Amino acid sequence: MKKLFLHFAVFTSLMVASVAFLPSASAVTKSDFTPESALSYSQAAIGRSVPNYQFTDSQGKTVHMADFLGKPLVVSFVYSSCADSCPIITQTLADAAAEARDALDDDSFNVISIGFDSAADNPERMRYFATQQGINISGWKFLSGDLPTIVGLAETLGFVFYKSPKGFDHLSQVSVIDAKGVVYRQVYGQTFELPLLVEPLKELVFGTPAPFASIGDLIKKVRLFCTVYDPAMDRYRFDYSIFMQLFVGTVIVGGMFVLVLREWVRIYRTRRRKEKAPSGKQSLT
Repeated sequence: MKKLFLHFAVFTSLMVASVAFLPSASAVTKSDFTPESALSYSQAAIGRSVPNYQFTDSQGKTVHMADFLGKPLVVSFVYSSCADSCPIITQTLADAAAEARDALDDDSFNVISIGFDSAADNPERMRYFATQQGINISGWKFLSGDLPTIVGLAETLGFVFYKSPKGFDHLSQVSVIDAKGVVYRQVYGQTFELPLLVEPLKELVFGTPAPFASIGDLIKKVRLFCTVYDPAMDRYRFDYSIFMQLFVGTVIVGGMFVLVLREWVRIYRTRRRKEKAPSGKQSLT
């Protein structure tokens, strides 16, 4: 079922990601992908280390991929002249990122949106795109890069895009990268359910190799298991009922332990009394 869903998401992404003709668009790859091969190509990126590519942010400042590591990183490819899928992807990501920051710490992860139309997506255009989408969030950067950089990162992340008669066809994909720069998860679709992005971020932010290695680690583990998705509210919340369940479970187990202990003490005392009691009168000789 999961594989079928991924195939459907990729198929939908490739079908709807075409937009109006873009004269300045740069051809990057050839249209050699079916939904199945695009999914395979994208999934193969999981586990790859991301090179330290150089970009320019929307303020004209030079940045590198390493600047965003040390915490999980969410990467989205867009292009500034996109009138349909890219704005939808960006708005969906904005909603998911907001929920993730509520569930986690505000500065627990970074987000970057990279313009893959290298001929047009300069810092000014990316800044305008961010303004159009209403994105002015700390920890979220809109980046520009040259063609070799864009192609290199796209290949590393398994992102499929190519020139089409309508402009660009591209995979609607968001990549989750861990704090060390390794691709951890792919999320597909112009719109997606919040847990598809928030859960891997929870795993990366709260997950630690040694359970309960410190008080801070214990707190992280508690938050990991107690922050749950509420589909009725379409948001994450802290589930206090888990503590009640733990309390009730502890009381029940503790009560059973006390009963067993009391029974063991009773049996032990009875046995000791029998051992100390006289065995009866000795026979006369």
